[in-house]
Amino acid sequence: MSNPVVTHFFDELTNTFSYVVQDPASRACAILDSVLDFDYAAGRTEVRSAGAIIDFIEREGLGVEWILETHVHADHLSAAPYLHDKLGGKTGIGARITEVQELFGKVFNAGTEFSRDGSQFDRLFEEGDTFNIGTLEGRVMHTPGHTPACLTYVVGDAAFIGDTLFMPDYGTARCDFPGGDARSMYRSIHKVLALSPETRLFLCHDYKAPGREEYQHQTSVAEQRAHNVHVHEGIGEDEFVKMRTERDAMLDIPRLIVPSVQVNMRAGHMPPPEDNGQVYLKVPINRF
Repeated sequence: MSNPVVTHFFDELTNTFSYVVQDPASRACAILDSVLDFDYAAGRTEVRSAGAIIDFIEREGLGVEWILETHVHADHLSAAPYLHDKLGGKTGIGARITEVQELFGKVFNAGTEFSRDGSQFDRLFEEGDTFNIGTLEGRVMHTPGHTPACLTYVVGDAAFIGDTLFMPDYGTARCDFPGGDARSMYRSIHKVLALSPETRLFLCHDYKAPGREEYQHQTSVAEQRAHNVHVHEGIGEDEFVKMRTERDAMLDIPRLIVPSVQVNMRAGHMPPPEDNGQVYLKVPINRF
């Protein structure tokens, strides 16, 4: 079985890792969890992070087949539309995006122009679905908890786990967003940890645990089983739920949640312009 070549890209402003997942046999690739740079204070977008991915793909002579999201991110805007325009490729996300769209469509009072059926994406993935990156076969695992639509993409010996697990010294992702659930997170994590011990796990974020000086993007099932500070072997579901619930109550709201969710629930597209031709993002006062 061929295994993918994985190249990571890091946006330190949002602590986000994006990936190019390459089939060594065909030069086909997929892009996961891209970042659109956003200056919140100025309301200005840039494509610096996406440009780095484009430069790499063009330099390596790769062809993009997929532009994938592990979930609707609350900490950065997706660059999927820009990458699609420049490189092609089909967009994909979990089928339960419709629940997220329904929930946040109400939060942001999105108008009738906002479809809540997931049609902004080319493919809505269910548990057990497969897809191809050249000669590589990818498999989809539904891993909710952080959001209802979270997915893990397993390609060969690599799994792209989104916001489920962090590095073992940092633990696990929060579950207090609308639609999140700590009990579901525990069960999703154990689906991931049931993969082969040598499986490479690629993270969406790293925040450098106290005492660690470098950002890290990759771990393994074996390392997580043995050393994850929140959910290593021997930690039961009730114990995890209690810890996660208490910890989440102490966390600040993500800095970019308001613009991120509005854009990402639309597959990275901005809301439509208003009658003056200007695009606006809403801030729901006292909602979060």
